Amino acid sequence: MTITFLGTGTSQGIPVIGSQHPVCFSDDLKDKRLRVSVLIEWDQYAYVIDCGPDFRQQMLRAQCTHIDGILFTHEHSDHVAGLDDVRPFYFRQGDVPIYAHQRVIESLTRRFDYIFTTDNKYPGVPTLSVNIIENKPFLLKNLEVIPINGMHHELQVFGFRFKDFAYLTDMKRVEAVEIQKIKNIKILVINALRHEPHISHFNLEEALEFINQVNPEMAYITHISHLLGFHEVVEKNLPKNVYLAYDSLQITI
Repeated sequence: MTITFLGTGTSQGIPVIGSQHPVCFSDDLKDKRLRVSVLIEWDQYAYVIDCGPDFRQQMLRAQCTHIDGILFTHEHSDHVAGLDDVRPFYFRQGDVPIYAHQRVIESLTRRFDYIFTTDNKYPGVPTLSVNIIENKPFLLKNLEVIPINGMHHELQVFGFRFKDFAYLTDMKRVEAVEIQKIKNIKILVINALRHEPHISHFNLEEALEFINQVNPEMAYITHISHLLGFHEVVEKNLPKNVYLAYDSLQITI
């Protein structure tokens, strides 16, 4: 299984428009972050988790020519705004499968009504194959995926476990019963927005505490804002098995 980090930034990305923060002027490519998303590939299959406003750019950069579906963690714009850009996949492959909570599907239906309509559909609009997921395992081709339920302030979000890899983003609270689903996993990806506390995201201290609870072999931090600091500086001060993810990073399990 190969995981490609398509984007590791928070909702504004890095650099932030108009920001004078030093990280936004960094020459280090690891400090330039598109909106958060990952590509997961195994055998001949390829799935994306979330497709934000940078989806087109991410697919081009990753040279991705085929996807078997998109999983959504939740409905916020930085995770769904690129949905229209599945059109090239639709033209080549046919209907594009999507997997999400019922609430997320309802939000997408309102936001992208022209995609979901069945009446006088505009030529060239993609067609999606909708799959409602709940907090119980489901299959993607030959692989079982285990949802991990969490809270993003007062909004429910899903993380996902694929074999010994778990991807969680936009988490602020995760109940003990959900943590048990990923206990002692090989690789954990978790969000850490900044050093200061935030109402709907783990800060770095909370993320490190969560990593200790899960006890993975290795952990990667994502959904990073410029306020966390320079990649090189922050990573030097992390525990030996914890790393900052960065755009285009690939890991293999």
